[in-house]
Amino acid sequence: MAAKRPKNNGDGSQHVAPSALWTRTSVAVLACLVATATVLRFLFLVRKPFWFDECFSVEVARLRWSDFFKLLWRREANMSLYYLLLRGWLHFGSSPFFIRSLSVIFSLAALPAIFWLAGELFDRRVGLLSALLLTFNAYHIRYAQEARSYSLFVLLTILSSGFFIASLREKPRYSRIGYVITSVLAVYAHLYALLLLAAHWLSVRTPVGANGTSCSRALRRAWIWIVVASSPIVIFAAKTGAGPIRWIPKPGFHDVLEFAESIAGNDGMVLLLIYIAACFSALATSRSPATESFSNSSSSWQRWRLRFLLLWLLFPIVFVLLLSLARPLFLGRYFIFCLPPFVILAAAGIRQLRRVWLLVTAIVVLLSLRGTFSYYNHDFDLGRDGSEAATNYVLDHSQPGDAILFHISEARVPYEFFRSIRGAHGGPDIVYPRHGDRLDYRDFSGKPNADLLRSLSARYSRVWVVLMSNEAAGLADATTVMVNQALSGTFVETEEEQFPEVEVRLYRRR
Repeated sequence: MAAKRPKNNGDGSQHVAPSALWTRTSVAVLACLVATATVLRFLFLVRKPFWFDECFSVEVARLRWSDFFKLLWRREANMSLYYLLLRGWLHFGSSPFFIRSLSVIFSLAALPAIFWLAGELFDRRVGLLSALLLTFNAYHIRYAQEARSYSLFVLLTILSSGFFIASLREKPRYSRIGYVITSVLAVYAHLYALLLLAAHWLSVRTPVGANGTSCSRALRRAWIWIVVASSPIVIFAAKTGAGPIRWIPKPGFHDVLEFAESIAGNDGMVLLLIYIAACFSALATSRSPATESFSNSSSSWQRWRLRFLLLWLLFPIVFVLLLSLARPLFLGRYFIFCLPPFVILAAAGIRQLRRVWLLVTAIVVLLSLRGTFSYYNHDFDLGRDGSEAATNYVLDHSQPGDAILFHISEARVPYEFFRSIRGAHGGPDIVYPRHGDRLDYRDFSGKPNADLLRSLSARYSRVWVVLMSNEAAGLADATTVMVNQALSGTFVETEEEQFPEVEVRLYRRR
């Protein structure tokens, strides 16, 4: 199918028509990439054990509707869209493979989305290169295999940016509607989407060609709708502050470098340097591929689209790093939405290397594959806790009449998940946290008190205690110290088992 010539937008720039983007060849290549991505993302999907955050997602989604909304408003409004979608997904299956497959679906949908976005910014060749790089990117694969909101977050930020570009370039009504919807959904998928919207706003502070100012005015109404629709989660963030993420440590240079290596594909400094060099190649040339012949592109549009991608890539990271000087807010996976501009810039830069672009692409794919297979063998950005092994240990060694308490309420969450996987409805009586026969929103926060602990000897001869993430710099936290003191008078510790981030103790009455 022959490509149609780009049309003029009235500002001296030219735009690739949809028929020139979605050709039979590009659709066929994209279908092959999606098929390849499907294999890479479903491969070893359950090799890694569920960890605390994933268990948390599932147990939040399983709450009664009243408890579900109360918990969201009180402490878990971030990622609320994912919890809602997962809630529906769980009606069709509850195995770890099925639960994680929802994230795989969002991840696969990101491939045609990034093809469309890169095609809007450059051409179909850069679009296909972008989809190719995303297909093999280990960071994208890693979060496609986790029951959290991150792959949904990436998809929605790509769609939001695509509709944003379409609104600027063509200004059809449906583009602005799409921009409002996907932007609001992105905010409810992850609060850090607000940083992307800030980057969008900053990008049009410099007009896009001669009609850039009018485009910016046309977007004001869209931004008003976005602000109004996103106001509940903004109010939630103002109400809760940094409390839910107070555990994030202060970032250092090593943390930023580790994130950069991860987002480039988990194959160390060599792959990262190739990505950076490709990005510089895109930035260094004044003639980026906006057409089949690498010509007929407005210089103002060329400069703006590169500036837009740089703002999307760098502004959220730099802004949060500056805020982290006062209050640590930087966590690598929160910035996975900066992966699309990184990939698109690299693809545009590789495409500039006329004679060697195919060789460079092959090298990047091979290194990315090595990073992916490395990830299959071990995680590269977090250490998973031993909640599953700890739960199995308790259930395998408990006796009728035993009790169990958790030194922080959240530690009960993975216990409930893994108990459900085993189909075990018994086990020790849960004495803390417990506000009913099943989890409710009050069971997700709080700590036991000494009076409760001292009263256990009147009812139970054996008590299991599960302590989770209870040490810092080798010292026990205050709750652990209180548990030790409260139980030592009437109980004696007879067993202790250590698992990653989890400690299980068995106390017997004296």
